[in-house]
Amino acid sequence: MKTIKLLTMLCLTLGVINFAKAQTTTAETLKDWERARAYTKEYLDAMPESGYSLKPTPDTRSFAGQMLHLGDTNYGFTAAATGQKSPFGMGALEKSTGLSKAAVTKSVLDSYDFVIAGIKSLTPAQWNETIKLFGRFDMTKGTVFAKDFEHQTHQRAQTAAYLHLAGVKPPAEKLF
Repeated sequence: MKTIKLLTMLCLTLGVINFAKAQTTTAETLKDWERARAYTKEYLDAMPESGYSLKPTPDTRSFAGQMLHLGDTNYGFTAAATGQKSPFGMGALEKSTGLSKAAVTKSVLDSYDFVIAGIKSLTPAQWNETIKLFGRFDMTKGTVFAKDFEHQTHQRAQTAAYLHLAGVKPPAEKLF
């Protein structure tokens, strides 16, 4: 009887610890995504309207295309993790024709809002559920958001060169 009580208490304690860990992870993830949204907005704001069509080489995306690619992926990863329908098909943003600064900024920031809402929609238990991302990669829903965060960081970082080519100093690092 003592062993059963001890095991029950241990299981309850581990459950509470895992719940608290998921809650902290979710809160930290939300904070990181909100910071990333603000940081990306600084990049979008820094590029003059004339630089949105800038392509460093003929075979690369324009600044607008690079940022819209970032937005496309935000939608795709979040839809996969949450099961919510993305408002855009994969790659549809990047193929947009309205590439003005205002249109691109709105599209990209809306993609961050979709991610943030998606994170908020998951329960701690769902955060740790495993899915098959894009039918190929087994990972938890929390890991999907981590992979998307890595992707958006990579894509935004690439646009620093675009800003330099446009004669604009990229925004200062925003780690915290």
